[in-house]
Amino acid sequence: MEGENLYVFRNDISFSMLILHADSKKMMNKRESKLILWMNKSQNIRLLVQTGFLILIIWMGFQFYGFVRYFESDGLTEQFRRPPGVEGFLPISSLMGIKYFFLTGDFNPIHPAGMVLFMVFFLFALLMKKGFCGWICPVGFLSEYLWKFGKKIFKRNFVLPVWLDIPLRSLKYLILLFFVWAIITMSAEDLKNFLYGPYNRIADVKMLMFFVHISAFGLTVILVLALLSVFIKNFWCRYLCPYGAFLGFLSLFSPLKVTRNPETCTDCKECTSVCPSNIKVHTKLRIHSDECMACAACLSVCPEEDTLKFRVSKKAKKSIPPWVYAVVLVAAFIIVTGFAMFTGYWDSAVQPEEYQHWIHQLDSPELDHLR
Repeated sequence: MEGENLYVFRNDISFSMLILHADSKKMMNKRESKLILWMNKSQNIRLLVQTGFLILIIWMGFQFYGFVRYFESDGLTEQFRRPPGVEGFLPISSLMGIKYFFLTGDFNPIHPAGMVLFMVFFLFALLMKKGFCGWICPVGFLSEYLWKFGKKIFKRNFVLPVWLDIPLRSLKYLILLFFVWAIITMSAEDLKNFLYGPYNRIADVKMLMFFVHISAFGLTVILVLALLSVFIKNFWCRYLCPYGAFLGFLSLFSPLKVTRNPETCTDCKECTSVCPSNIKVHTKLRIHSDECMACAACLSVCPEEDTLKFRVSKKAKKSIPPWVYAVVLVAAFIIVTGFAMFTGYWDSAVQPEEYQHWIHQLDSPELDHLR
């Protein structure tokens, strides 16, 4: 009798374990399905990448503020290490450094991280469209959520008429041309005087102080731009950003483009309705526009299989899924910046003692960039 009970007990355990195994397998398949479904939603991935870079930038800003504050207080506050990544906000200095490098072979050591980041985003644009604007730029990220907020409140965003939109879009190219022309006309000696001069050595601190001690005029301009972005999609990016203009021009040469299959397209216009750059995606075979940020919003809403894809050519059979695009973008950023750190092309040659000296003399005529 006891043997029979033991046999039944063992069978019950085996049966229960089989059920548990089957249930766990179902749960695993369910999780895998959810993961695949999540990965297919390109905007989830993009939000994750954008948020990650925004957190990184906020952390760098906090660290850099602590670095400067330490010298301002003569060592009374906590000491922070200067984050070289802040040089990414000095694109003009970086462009000048790149020209000086091609003229002399001298990789300027004052803001080397800025030059590395500039070249990374340069290559992104040439190979992967305006990936910086659509996936990394914190200004673009915040601007996007301003117009989405506006759309939620007012049920729409405003699109300027063509006769006004095109002249306004040219403004960012005019600003870009001003800076490019100024740099092109500079000799190697002029570039050296600026790059190694006091103003450029402390340009990152001057940039920080612009925001820390922002003037009423500066604050008003930022608030007006933010307000306009609530009503008009990406107002700053579309009409005024010279960095975006530069990357947009380069992106015209990128082999990777959003490609539409007219045979499977049902002309539902969902892609056009979600495009933050107001591109009429449903009418194009390949998106050649300099305004395309490769954000993949159009890909995410297309209801038809194999209709809108990232492809390197019109006839390419294989496409690049947005999650692969994201992985390549982030991996390239990490690899290049990591290589720069490892090879000594990341940290500035400006010593803490020099920062301490100039931080107490920020109003000195020597730090006037117009001199």
